[in-house]
Amino acid sequence: MDQSPPVDQSTKTGLPAVENGLSAPRFADMHLHTSFSDGTYSPEELTEHGRRHGLSAMALTDHDTVDGCQRMALACEKAGIEFAPGTELTAEINGHEVHLLGYFLDLSNARFLSEMSSFQNVRQDRIREMVARLNEIGIPLKEETVFKLANCRSPGRPHVARALIQEGFCTTLDEAFERFLKKHRHAWVPKRRMTAAEAIALVHEANGLAVLAHPGLNRTDDVIPELVEVGLDGIECFHTRHNPAMAEHYLGIAGRHRLLVSGGSDCHGMSKGRPLIGTVKLEYRHYEALRDAATARRLPRSPLVLQSSS
Repeated sequence: MDQSPPVDQSTKTGLPAVENGLSAPRFADMHLHTSFSDGTYSPEELTEHGRRHGLSAMALTDHDTVDGCQRMALACEKAGIEFAPGTELTAEINGHEVHLLGYFLDLSNARFLSEMSSFQNVRQDRIREMVARLNEIGIPLKEETVFKLANCRSPGRPHVARALIQEGFCTTLDEAFERFLKKHRHAWVPKRRMTAAEAIALVHEANGLAVLAHPGLNRTDDVIPELVEVGLDGIECFHTRHNPAMAEHYLGIAGRHRLLVSGGSDCHGMSKGRPLIGTVKLEYRHYEALRDAATARRLPRSPLVLQSSS
């Protein structure tokens, strides 16, 4: 697991200065996780951290689930923070793994919710296989222990790592990943991924926006044009692991492809040893552009009126 220090980009967003008594600039964080996937904060705790950091808008993007969105929406409403219901999906395009953030999702869309349920079943099966592989090498971890600790429908490798620590088989998350869970280790189980086109279509089915997450981590520059062709709406230019030069690079790509700009901390609470909320603050104007684009997607299109030539 990458434990390098996060890059604080709160000063790398072109923020307007506060002058002549004007109100302070407003910020958003559009990439956040809770205990409904592999984060450690509850929706209420995460919202309170956002309030303390002065956020005006937040998006919840738990992996393969929207289960925490209703609680987060209520918490944000009480805190006076705008909220975007979302998720983070893993997909593949031309052999490249990509992560896609879905924003402003219609949480009543039956097909979308059915697909989320299927993804969660796949995640649970993956946990069972990881535990079985650990048992093969003499680590008597029980799947019930992992599921009880996870206490969510969308468990992941961090829950297995925490269970290994809880049961005394490892002392740190890093050790658990390094010994057993990282790629090509004995208990590593590859993810089952949909195509990027399928993931983007699913987000659009729920009237949401599909945004490429942390392209600098996955090194997905080469496939961005193809993602645009299948309907990509935006890029996460600002991220905890994007340094200022990378952020500028992706802003340029967003501009060339006429994509929306997003950014977020990718906070998982204390899951990775540190809370990251507050390290990336997206200019509010970018949030407004995302929100307005999602609103426009929901509006019925006006019929084309042909002018008479007479």
